Amino acid sequence: MNVITKPSAELYLTREFAAPRDLVFAAWTDVRQAARWWAPRNFTSLACEMDLRPGGLWRRSLQAPDGRVVVKHGVYREVVPPERLVFTYITEHANGLVDPETLVTVTFADLGDGRTRLTLRHSAFDSETARTDHQGGWVGALERFEAFMVDHA
Repeated sequence: MNVITKPSAELYLTREFAAPRDLVFAAWTDVRQAARWWAPRNFTSLACEMDLRPGGLWRRSLQAPDGRVVVKHGVYREVVPPERLVFTYITEHANGLVDPETLVTVTFADLGDGRTRLTLRHSAFDSETARTDHQGGWVGALERFEAFMVDHA
């Protein structure tokens, strides 16, 4: 008997920044900048690697407040400066559990007057719990990103 499961709803987040699109895109694609903000709230970034090209790998190691280390990684599928990033996303937990691969699409819209709208779409979740967990992580990361952009725009 085959069992077909329907993936949970996708996650959509949108934020606007008082910074030009080139700067916002650079903060997502320059490893030195991304290492400073790309982590959920209360997590510490231990390492960040990015090979920014289609087929290139990205990898982050994060330390949770309780000391456990979580590894996130994936492959860039599309890199269209300064408009769009598409990459796979896998989480390896400290207990050895590896989440199924998901897909992230980030678009950067030039709103004029030095403003940018960032839209993040995270899809292919295997459960509502996974979607909710990632929503919390992305909301915290985008809060950190917003603070980073205020200091660097």
